[in-house]
Amino acid sequence: EVTIFFLLAGTLGCAMVAVGSPVVPLGSAVTASCTIQHKLCHILEQGKVQITWMLDNEPMAGSQHQGLEGTEVSNLTVPRFNRTQARLWCCVEWNGTKQRVGMAEIWAGYPPAKPFNLSCILNLTDYGLTCQWEQGADSHLPTSVTLKCAGDPRAHSSRCRRSRAQAVTGCTPQDGRGRCTVPRRLLQLYRQMEIWVSASNALGTAESEHICIDPMDVAKLDPPALQSIQSIPFQTDCVTLAWQVAPSNAHMELQCELRYRAHEDPSWALVTGIVGRAGTMQHCGFLFGTPYHFQMRCRRSSAQGYWSEWSLGRNYTTHEKAPTGKLDAWWSTRPAGVGGQLEVQLRWKAPQRQEANGRVLGYRVSLSPRRRGRDPPTICNTGHTQCNFSVPAGTRRVYLSVYNAAGESAATEVVLLERKGQPLAGLQAVPVSKRSLWVCWEAPPTPPVAYVVEWQRVASVPAHCSTCWQMERDGAATTALIQDGIKPFQQYNISVSPLFKDAIGVPVHTAAYSKQKAPSYAPKLHLKSISKSEAELCWDPVPVEEQNGFITSYTIFWANSTADVSSAAVKPPLSSFVIRELKPSTLYKVHVMVSTAAGGTNGTTLTLVTTVLDDIEIQFLFLTLGLIFVLLIFLLICFQKNGRVKQQFWPSVPDPANSSLGKWVPAELQEEPLQVSGVREPGPATISTITVLERAAGKQPSARDKEPAIETPSTFPLPPQPYVRQEGPGRLGRGWAATEPSGDTVQYARVVGDGYKGQQHVPPRLYLRSSSTQPLLLDLSPSPKPYENLEFHCAAPEDGGCPEELPATFPLLQGLRI
Repeated sequence: EVTIFFLLAGTLGCAMVAVGSPVVPLGSAVTASCTIQHKLCHILEQGKVQITWMLDNEPMAGSQHQGLEGTEVSNLTVPRFNRTQARLWCCVEWNGTKQRVGMAEIWAGYPPAKPFNLSCILNLTDYGLTCQWEQGADSHLPTSVTLKCAGDPRAHSSRCRRSRAQAVTGCTPQDGRGRCTVPRRLLQLYRQMEIWVSASNALGTAESEHICIDPMDVAKLDPPALQSIQSIPFQTDCVTLAWQVAPSNAHMELQCELRYRAHEDPSWALVTGIVGRAGTMQHCGFLFGTPYHFQMRCRRSSAQGYWSEWSLGRNYTTHEKAPTGKLDAWWSTRPAGVGGQLEVQLRWKAPQRQEANGRVLGYRVSLSPRRRGRDPPTICNTGHTQCNFSVPAGTRRVYLSVYNAAGESAATEVVLLERKGQPLAGLQAVPVSKRSLWVCWEAPPTPPVAYVVEWQRVASVPAHCSTCWQMERDGAATTALIQDGIKPFQQYNISVSPLFKDAIGVPVHTAAYSKQKAPSYAPKLHLKSISKSEAELCWDPVPVEEQNGFITSYTIFWANSTADVSSAAVKPPLSSFVIRELKPSTLYKVHVMVSTAAGGTNGTTLTLVTTVLDDIEIQFLFLTLGLIFVLLIFLLICFQKNGRVKQQFWPSVPDPANSSLGKWVPAELQEEPLQVSGVREPGPATISTITVLERAAGKQPSARDKEPAIETPSTFPLPPQPYVRQEGPGRLGRGWAATEPSGDTVQYARVVGDGYKGQQHVPPRLYLRSSSTQPLLLDLSPSPKPYENLEFHCAAPEDGGCPEELPATFPLLQGLRI
């Protein structure tokens, strides 16, 4: 929606907007009305007037009606006005757009807040009275603030009364600040004046509390000036100061204060009650040989007004004096080993400032005290607070003194007692702050005269602190506060030794931290050994400097790929752990967390994989394989070297081809044609034919249990019990059956066999099985030599001679040659 402002002639002044009040309290209701006069708005005569409202850019709904003399009136009520400033517009509809024809501006806020904390100061340079106050809450409305003042010449009391004199505006603050200055011409010095602050806006007026003051009572004087400081008389602790007041304060009675402090002191010492316009003063109680800083201020003595600023500081060092008091000393001894000497380490505390009486120049150790007119021999002269020296064995006393520019102190006797006294009954240390420790102990049965408390920082590389000790001279004390050199997150070894008149008690030790936190880092895990169900881990302890507290535990965490997390805690000082019940051949991730009472720190992750077998199982497996290998070698050697063993496993079988039996064959078999089947796949040999040979006439077989008769070569012996392969129906290939041979026949089985598969084809061979019961090799002649049986087996030339081929002559034995 676009709003157009019409500035055409005749449109200005045709609408009038009226509001109940242009300034209202924030949150209250606002009423307004808009009146449109047709005769003044020529562009609206043609049609009906539609009046609308807008609060800034927000549309508002009002009620419209006709007024007197042809006017259109619209009334608007805003029930809760929550804006500090807004513009209310009256608009009319013309050509489809809203035209703004009238406006009223509305302000909202609060009545002014009451000013408070009114105070005034008179500046004696120009005698202007400067007052300041606090405004209070913002009213969100234009507010007029003025400082009012009224003077009553008859008023001399400090009590504030409403003045009958006419109030005048003393001053008006600029830029909303809560301060302004009343000029001198409006003031009445040495008279009571009534002063207040007035704040006004459209919703009301507020005034501060009225104060009645004499402007001179609130005058702030200029500071005095210190002239000189000196020590008088010389050997006392007193000083004399001289000062001068500012010229503007010369005619006043003043009350002044002096403050001073040493450079090491954090607080000031204050001297009050100094009266006088100018002059000198003397003050005592200063330390000898100590630098001080002095300042002074003043105010009117007849009023409780404002002090002047502190004067410019002045430094002064008091004169020195010879040190006083006794020194606290501590020692340790051991035999030197050569020349009968005793090595002594002597330590002492520097004197307090009130005993040093100046700057310490050095310390002197001697074997005897100093006497008038004669100085003893010095065995140690140093500017430090410790000294190592050798003394003759049996020396029980040395003397220690301190000196400065003004002189030397009286000697402190140090008795070198032996450490053979009773120890403490108990000792503990607790933190007080991060830089202090509270040590408590139980006294030994015999009351000591003093205690010596020592502390040393524990480190990987031992270091000795010569000043980390203190002496408690009260023998009844059971506590001590340690503050020197204590740092947080560091471990300290604390010992307490009781001092008796004739001995030193055995020290008792304890460890403590002033403050703890989590360790700086966790140790790195190392895999020491691993098996299928266990893993042994170890780690290096965290250095004591990085522990930051007492180690309470090392927690080991391990998890496999299935996120099955387990943990176990190990108490120090152990630095190893065995994880048990692991799964074989499984990957695990392990890390360690080191903890103190203040927290824990995690270490890096170690990845490990368990084995399939344990070491014992692996050793047993290798041992078994080794034994088997050795046994095999042993058996092989035995078989190669021992003929009897070889004969048991591989018996020697004679070669039938080389026997004399292989050269013999009956003559009748030579005429028998051999029926050999065609080439076929290799298979088991079968009996194809059975040939029955007729026995020669006139020959009888001999009995089986008798000695065989001597026969001619033309006769056959009786065969033994024959075996014939039965191949009838239902019995094919089932075995051999025994048959009773006839008395006139000799049975032979002819077996035809083929070569093995893959072999080159050779002519089939004839295999014959004899069913004769007569020994085939039985003869009367002596046995021939090997390979000399041809003549023995050959028939007469008229019978046809020896066969040419051995396999045909003895097929049964030849069949074993495969």
